[in-house]
Amino acid sequence: MIPRYSRPDMVSIWSPETKFRIWFEIEAHATTALADLGVVPKEAAQKVWDEGSKAVFDIERIDEIEREVKHDVIAFLTHLSEIVGPEARFVHQGMTSSDVLDTCLSIQMARAADLLLKDLDGLLAAIKRRAYEHKTTPTIGRSHGIHAEPTTFGIKLAQAYAEFDRCKQRLEAARKEIATCAISGAVGTFANIDPAVEEYVAKQMGLTPEPVSTQVIPRDRHAMFFATLGVIASSVERLATEIRHLQRTEVLEAEEYFSAGQKGSSAMPHKRNPVLTENLTGLARLVRGYVTPALENVALWHERDISHSSVERMIGPDATIVLDFALARLTSVVDKLLVYPENMQKNLDLLGGLVHSQRVLLALTQKGVSREDSYRLVQRNAMPVWRGEGDFLTLLKEDPDVSKALTAEEIEACFNLDYHFKHVDTIFKRVFGE
Repeated sequence: MIPRYSRPDMVSIWSPETKFRIWFEIEAHATTALADLGVVPKEAAQKVWDEGSKAVFDIERIDEIEREVKHDVIAFLTHLSEIVGPEARFVHQGMTSSDVLDTCLSIQMARAADLLLKDLDGLLAAIKRRAYEHKTTPTIGRSHGIHAEPTTFGIKLAQAYAEFDRCKQRLEAARKEIATCAISGAVGTFANIDPAVEEYVAKQMGLTPEPVSTQVIPRDRHAMFFATLGVIASSVERLATEIRHLQRTEVLEAEEYFSAGQKGSSAMPHKRNPVLTENLTGLARLVRGYVTPALENVALWHERDISHSSVERMIGPDATIVLDFALARLTSVVDKLLVYPENMQKNLDLLGGLVHSQRVLLALTQKGVSREDSYRLVQRNAMPVWRGEGDFLTLLKEDPDVSKALTAEEIEACFNLDYHFKHVDTIFKRVFGE
């Protein structure tokens, strides 16, 4: 991923230095386990740890070897032997390349998930703070982009909180599912390596043993991991899109923070564009784009092939790096979001009270008017208001059929904004548990 959309902690997980260090630890732990079983000399296992632990792996040297042998794991092992010496012949006993590659990938994805979970915690905290800040700030709820009924801006944000809380739970489950270790040798039969080695390496690396690996860890695990990232990205886009709509000139109920000296357009000095949330929409598309290749990777030939390898070398770093950046950016947007309650109230009043039409409808039915007639009476007074021909409350009071069922006071009571907010506390308790 390009530096523009990268943060250093996540990038570090996928760096060659980190990868080769993990490879070494897998190999060294496996050698220690083999020594405990009496398969290799304990002195040799100790030498591997002593020399490898203090070594700085020469990436250029590994690449040089790989250009000759055309095999990345062999290139690494050859370089390791240059560091360790003759005792390196006991490294990788009974193992296959996928034991190293797949276990390393599990570790990298688990570490990436830990960072993403931390990102989600930060985002949830920001959303919660702003939700309580605007718990009772009236605004208009929209369906199909059209004014529907009143809600509060706090409820809008509470919905986002609940959604990202579900995202966190899914990612926790995906992290657990992906964190498996395979040290089972060619075609996964343990023919040349004891299962105890896998159990030891798994414990040391914070993983669980893969119940059955066909030389590779089954890719349904990876598919679920990347699918989860895709869902999180879609939730990022959902909130970003809401903010973009709210920032439209005709709405302007909220907008991204516009810093001193910031410029919105090279041509039009007045512009304040929702560039951050538009960027988040684009980044979400990228993350979702990595899901399909992960799903395609599930169907490998027989016990293994490497059609998945080239895909994972790209989607592993890119998907996690992009989502890490997107979550951090969204957290900043929410944290500094400019909210305009006065514009929300202005928009609430825009349709001259039409947003209270359902209350009038229900009040009529409570007075014995059929639902069909009630709907007809309310709609015939609402449509002129749509055309700018009067005020809804006044028209209802002047309608003899409506007045026959409802007094002026009863009609006015239907226009009480607070009526819509009587269960805000219930919603907040459900979402935040407070």
